[in-house]
Amino acid sequence: MANRLTQIATRTGDDGTTGLGDGQRVAKDHLRVQAMGDVDELNSNLGVLLAEPLPDEVRELLVVIQHELFNLGGELSMPGFELLKADAVLRLDEALAQHNAALPRLKEFILPAGTRSASIAHVCRTVARRAERAVVALAAQEAVNAAPRQYLNRLSDLLFVLARVLNRANLDGLGGDDVYWNSERLKRQEE
Repeated sequence: MANRLTQIATRTGDDGTTGLGDGQRVAKDHLRVQAMGDVDELNSNLGVLLAEPLPDEVRELLVVIQHELFNLGGELSMPGFELLKADAVLRLDEALAQHNAALPRLKEFILPAGTRSASIAHVCRTVARRAERAVVALAAQEAVNAAPRQYLNRLSDLLFVLARVLNRANLDGLGGDDVYWNSERLKRQEE
């Protein structure tokens, strides 16, 4: 990216278009711009999560993920360019396996609830799923590398697992376990 932003209010988008990293101008509702926006929103929500008390290992992982999401957004902004590498997806796979191995097996679906940090992780998970859908929609219309879609798919899974980890970390004194959905099946098992 040769050009760095030196002026934020350029007014060039007043006509409903925006510039991509390759200099091309597209409508602000273009699928590529929507995908970039969803990835940006995800990264911003991760910033909110990082403002919470977190275990050091989780914090370090989320900081790396923020940088990788910036690469992913940059890749989306430059059609045909690759910034997100396959090792980023592998890193998520490894983190997912490590954190999931330490958790008890789920008895039922869980609610996106518990501690504040776990709840924010669930919000991030849902935004990651939306970003993934946006990238899939874009890929149905234009060429998109596989790594962005794979990364967002793994990241949403990881954020689900991290929400469970954060409930158990209980850093705010309000958590301790998953918040299970009160399903009929679970009620029958407990009787």
